[in-house]
Amino acid sequence: MNPSDLSEPLVIGWLYPKLMSTYGDRGNVTCLQRRCDWRGIPVQIQPLHRDTDPAQFAQVDLIVGGGAQDRQQEIVMRDLQGAKAAALKEAIEAGVPGVFTCGAPQLLGNYYEPGLGQRIDGLGVLDLVTVHPGPDAPRCIGNMVLQVTAERLAHELRAMLGELPYLIGFENHGGRTRLGSTEALATVVRGFGNNGEDQTEGAFYRNAIATYSHGPLLPKNPFLADWMIQTAIARRTGESVMLKRLDDCLADRARSVMLQRLQVG
Repeated sequence: MNPSDLSEPLVIGWLYPKLMSTYGDRGNVTCLQRRCDWRGIPVQIQPLHRDTDPAQFAQVDLIVGGGAQDRQQEIVMRDLQGAKAAALKEAIEAGVPGVFTCGAPQLLGNYYEPGLGQRIDGLGVLDLVTVHPGPDAPRCIGNMVLQVTAERLAHELRAMLGELPYLIGFENHGGRTRLGSTEALATVVRGFGNNGEDQTEGAFYRNAIATYSHGPLLPKNPFLADWMIQTAIARRTGESVMLKRLDDCLADRARSVMLQRLQVG
């Protein structure tokens, strides 16, 4: 099918835009919107915040969640309960593609334990836990390069691109994340990743991408945005879709410079 023939716009659900937009993560929303616009694909942005009716969580085609400071993250995690939590979990379980960066993956895990204060329960969608080792512990900061290891995502990216490119991002987090049964998104080539010890980074479940890599992630890796859009359209229509290629020469040049700077590839 032609993606521009969609009868209704793709709805991008933006989780708590005023509380969780640290480090320019709103750029992920803009990237998805623009790459749809450039292809003539109708798109709509739906903020999902404290005053949102839980029913709207169930009406999105893509989900974007960004980073937050501990105080804002606690507000979000205490608000995202009950019907809202159930609707978000149901959307992820149903295969709605999403990108959850920086602090957002902690919302989906079993719990987050801040450096100061009490443990905060997450949604339990992802089998992972995050613990901040304390205010005196060094933060995990810097550019990062990742190799996707999540099996299905790696397979679909290869089919779409003919190769499996690196993911490039930036991390700045104090929490250390440990995975349980949830599959890691990637292996760390440069950077700290989930905890700076086991070389894992992020998590991948259904069509949800969780990662500490932001800065923001999608403009640096536009093929990942295209995978999300393509997956959302296929899920909506039940038909396989191949998106029109866009001119990403500037992004490609920026990626090449960063890979050379970090001595990768």
